Amino acid sequence: SELFSYTEEPELSHNRRCFEEDFHTQVPNRRWLELARAQQKAYVMRLLDGLEVVNRDKRLRVARAILYLAQGVFGDCDNEGDVLHWSRHNSFLLYQLGTFSAFLELLNMEIENSQACSSALRKPAISLADSTELRVLLSVMYLLVENIRVEQETDPPEWKSCRETFRMELSFPVHTEEPFALLLFTMVTKFCSGHAPHFPMKKVLLLLWKVLLFTLGGFEELQAMKVRRREELGLPPLPEDSIQVVRGMRAASPPTYTIELVEQQQQQQQQQQQKQRSHRSRRPLMKQDSLDIYNERDPFKNDEGGVDEEENDDVDSGMEGELDLMERDTIIPVMPAQRLPIERVSFPKGLPWAPKVRQKDIEHFLEASRNKFIGFTLGQDTETLIGLPRPIHESVKTLKQHKYVSISDVQIKNEEELEKCPMSLGEEEVQETPCEVLYRAMLYNLPQYMIALLKILLAAAPTSKAKTDSINILADVLPEEMPITVLQSMKLGIDVNRHKEIIVKSISALLLLLLKHFKLNHIYQFEYVSQHLVFANCIPLILKFFNQNIMSYITAKNSISVLDYPHCTVCDLPELTAESLEAGDNNQFCWRNLFSCINLLRILNKLTKWKHSRTMMLVVFKSAPILKRALKVKQAMMQLYVLKLLKIQTKYLGRQWRKSNMKTMSAIYQKVRHRMNDDWAYGNDIDARPWDFQAEECTLRANIEAFNSRRYDKAQDSEFSPVDNCLQSVLGQRLELPEDFHYSYELWLEREVFSQPIRWEELLHCQ
Repeated sequence: SELFSYTEEPELSHNRRCFEEDFHTQVPNRRWLELARAQQKAYVMRLLDGLEVVNRDKRLRVARAILYLAQGVFGDCDNEGDVLHWSRHNSFLLYQLGTFSAFLELLNMEIENSQACSSALRKPAISLADSTELRVLLSVMYLLVENIRVEQETDPPEWKSCRETFRMELSFPVHTEEPFALLLFTMVTKFCSGHAPHFPMKKVLLLLWKVLLFTLGGFEELQAMKVRRREELGLPPLPEDSIQVVRGMRAASPPTYTIELVEQQQQQQQQQQQKQRSHRSRRPLMKQDSLDIYNERDPFKNDEGGVDEEENDDVDSGMEGELDLMERDTIIPVMPAQRLPIERVSFPKGLPWAPKVRQKDIEHFLEASRNKFIGFTLGQDTETLIGLPRPIHESVKTLKQHKYVSISDVQIKNEEELEKCPMSLGEEEVQETPCEVLYRAMLYNLPQYMIALLKILLAAAPTSKAKTDSINILADVLPEEMPITVLQSMKLGIDVNRHKEIIVKSISALLLLLLKHFKLNHIYQFEYVSQHLVFANCIPLILKFFNQNIMSYITAKNSISVLDYPHCTVCDLPELTAESLEAGDNNQFCWRNLFSCINLLRILNKLTKWKHSRTMMLVVFKSAPILKRALKVKQAMMQLYVLKLLKIQTKYLGRQWRKSNMKTMSAIYQKVRHRMNDDWAYGNDIDARPWDFQAEECTLRANIEAFNSRRYDKAQDSEFSPVDNCLQSVLGQRLELPEDFHYSYELWLEREVFSQPIRWEELLHCQ
């Protein structure tokens, strides 16, 4: 439903009309659902032939008819289930008959359509009408990708093989030199550069996200790939499945604020007396699901609800402070009778995560111990314990039991060896995975892609102010005729806000997906993307995004459920009024916005983890109060990533901050993984001393550049072969071109030659 804006609703009936006019002339007195498979195939083949005509309007009518098929021939269906069933059935049929390849050619034509670009550039205001052809093409491609990507148990074997073929076609270039995702990245950069302001960015970004999800795999597949890779490298299995651990977590109460503390202090003595009286006669306890905490008092409707929760928490934990917080169930009042029973989750006792220790941590510990007891060190030797007291032996044994070697550690070590001994170790064997192919294709324009994505994210963020120099991301949502009535204005306002939310959702999801897959494929690929995100100010951008009323954002009601596809195609629409639009739907949360927030927090975690200079950026940009406000959202997964970000900077926030935020410190201890000798809570760590931030980033950058040049800047001949300096003989050499070169030659010429500025002064210097 997010693919279609509410302003596109009239186009649904237009698509149906285009299909039915053509269908009834070819197959009179029949419905699409009644045709045999062979007849359906014959009709689709006829439609695809219609895409070859020169007349642009005729081509668009045929494309609309194909879009109606992909949308599930809703005119013949009675309910939403039927629409989705036929959308899926038709998507497989369309793909098997070559629709995707045909639409890919049309998409390339539209991208290169300079007439449409110049017409859009001349217009003072761009509307839906400027991107009609692109929207139809992208909608069909999105529906094919999304329907084929999702597996169902009832899928016939033919569909399963079809899915694998499609995945291969999208992952590995067939007729071009680039994977399909790169074409979409190019559309994003072209839009941001101002050359094509009419591109429908929401559809491009949604399609790009789904293509990456299909070709690279989602988080479940990523976890399975990680397990396999660890087995291949001979590393011990992971201590736990992080996805399952997070699913089993419960949300904590939000931290107390200063105003609440004043109220608490006034009643503290009275509460302690009540506590002592009621300590023995305690009411029955109930376990609580992560989002159930909303049951009795909705903090979104009444901000003061948090005060009572905080006080109750303090009352209940006052006498039992020595108990491990995870060992007892959350104490809440009995739920109101009118609420439906919710599935209960049994939570394990103790801390949720197994502690981890790095090799470097063991080395630091032994270095400090040897300096203290012996007076000299043995470098990286972690085996020799002679002269150290017995407790140190026990400590080292415990540290080694929890030692964790990551795939990244192995990759960094291999890279160091390849740099040291390039001749003796020979060529590195690189697996040709979809992730590797994508990185190689993105490599040289990767900074532009990251900047473009962050520019759009900034324009779509709810905290952004409209500026004259910011890009217009509303080209594919604004109608040709602006609203006249109050009702139309309200509907458009909701549509615009929803449009921005969907853009934030798709960008946050695809960035996180890229970071996680590149990290598994090779750590320096991940570091390269991370560094360019940091250079493009991603850290302050995400903090700016969270510097808003995050509760309002998570509970925003920017959707009109009766207008959502496929509901609007099969149900009679009720009359919309200003009151019904203002009331919104009955959902307590906007899951889309919660998803975006969690993704952005995870991206921030990925960028700052183990990077002292970037952690200091969090401190400098005063992220602690912003993040602490985000803890008010009582969703366990979101809280976990907020607490992780707070944990890495606690040692730099000073003793007073830690003293006045003990509730947050307890939550960190309770929910975030422990590093055994990480002194995060006290600030006595060696890392808390001043160091050269710039040197850390420069060393990392040098390592990334060495990796990229070694693996991707290979010359065809060995560097030791003689150089031919004769111009005539060099120009006279015959080059072996790949068979499919003529397919992409014009595209390559446009991108690499015509669109690149010629620096004549450099040519003069060469002379």
